[in-house]
Amino acid sequence: MKLLPKPVNDDRPLRERPKKRLHLPRLSAQKMIYGAIAIGIFALVVWAFRPVPIPVETAKVSDGKLQVTVDAEGKTRIRDRFIVSAPVNGRLTRIKLYEGDRVKEGDLLARIEPLPLTSSVKEALGRLAQWQAQREGVATQRPKAASLEQARTRIQKAIADQKQQEAKVAEAQAALQQAKRDRQRAQRLQSSGAISRQNRETAELNETTKAKELETARLAAKSAASEVEVARAALTVLQQERQDPDYLLKVYDARIASVEAELEKLRDDAARTDIRAPVAGKVLRIQKKSAQFVTSGTSLLELGNVSQLELVIDVLSRDAVNIKPGNSILIDGGRDMEPLLGRVRLVEPAAFTKISALGVEEQRVNVIGDFISSSRSLGDAYRVDVRIVVWEDKDVLQLPLSALFRCGKSWCVFTVKDGKANRKQIKIGHRSDLSAEIQQGISRGEEVILHPTKKISHGIPVVGRGGEE
Repeated sequence: MKLLPKPVNDDRPLRERPKKRLHLPRLSAQKMIYGAIAIGIFALVVWAFRPVPIPVETAKVSDGKLQVTVDAEGKTRIRDRFIVSAPVNGRLTRIKLYEGDRVKEGDLLARIEPLPLTSSVKEALGRLAQWQAQREGVATQRPKAASLEQARTRIQKAIADQKQQEAKVAEAQAALQQAKRDRQRAQRLQSSGAISRQNRETAELNETTKAKELETARLAAKSAASEVEVARAALTVLQQERQDPDYLLKVYDARIASVEAELEKLRDDAARTDIRAPVAGKVLRIQKKSAQFVTSGTSLLELGNVSQLELVIDVLSRDAVNIKPGNSILIDGGRDMEPLLGRVRLVEPAAFTKISALGVEEQRVNVIGDFISSSRSLGDAYRVDVRIVVWEDKDVLQLPLSALFRCGKSWCVFTVKDGKANRKQIKIGHRSDLSAEIQQGISRGEEVILHPTKKISHGIPVVGRGGEE
């Protein structure tokens, strides 16, 4: 074992002591170059495999206003649209109005030539006068009152004659009875010889004569009764003849009523050849500009008040269940303009099928909204982009939606802590297109990574580039 030399005590200050040189073994230049190269390669390998922080975009969890909206396309529509049509058949004169012209209620919009209708009115008046005259002529076909009175008098005379003949019958019957008694008495007297045979035969002849007179009286009475029946039948015939023209009166009354109804319609049509504005507003469209023949019901032009617009928004039926009357509507007013405000008035109860741009059948529902802000910059049937607010809160803990990713059936985010990514499982609530409500799992002010890729994992070094808060 080699002994080291014993140190010598030197009380001089350190700076005054003589410097000792370290004697190293001498190396060749070639070895020194190789050593330097080896050290450089080692340093390069260490630098290449060292953990390099991944640059990420970050944002902070903060409080703020959150709105959950249903984004859709809609169009404006005039609430009360009036389609003015031709009220009658006829030749329309050229319409002098243009789209966009303002009209007042009662202003003349169009005119149909009234001459054909006026001619029809005159023709109907002539036919009405004809039927009225023929109805009045029916009275001349009735039996006169004097004829009826004469028939009644004849009946009374026939009845009187009948009673007279009946009295003669009774008188002849009494005379016959007396003649029978005289004959019987004469037969008894002649048998006793009190009278002669001639007297008996005279009594028998008298009985026969009285019997003949009774028969004659009865025939006369029967004839008188027949005369009464004939007189009564004549009166019945006259009365029936007086009632027979009643059916003619009904015929003429029906014809007169028909012509009067036709005349009333023609007069009404003639009065409606001047077509006037039902309300004040603007001319939206003109379907028939030039002069031409039109039929009743032909659309001529459309009127409406453009200051009374409403929104018609068709949304998916699954989104419509969350929309309620009274929900706010944010309407894109155009470039460099603040959004217009509206309110949902009605969610229509019936859906309809619509083919999307991708050819997929969708069940959609119309949502009707009213403007709250002024809609002067819009017109009828303008397309607008709208957002229907179905939920909102002014103070909600939230983070950007781009920071979320699925981890199983839950939601997770990466936070930045001590320069490393830290995965956290969170629970979210309402979501908008940009942000999500945080219910638990993360605190206010924490920094989250936006748009995390597969390179990001728990514990990996990251460096934030900053982003939206």
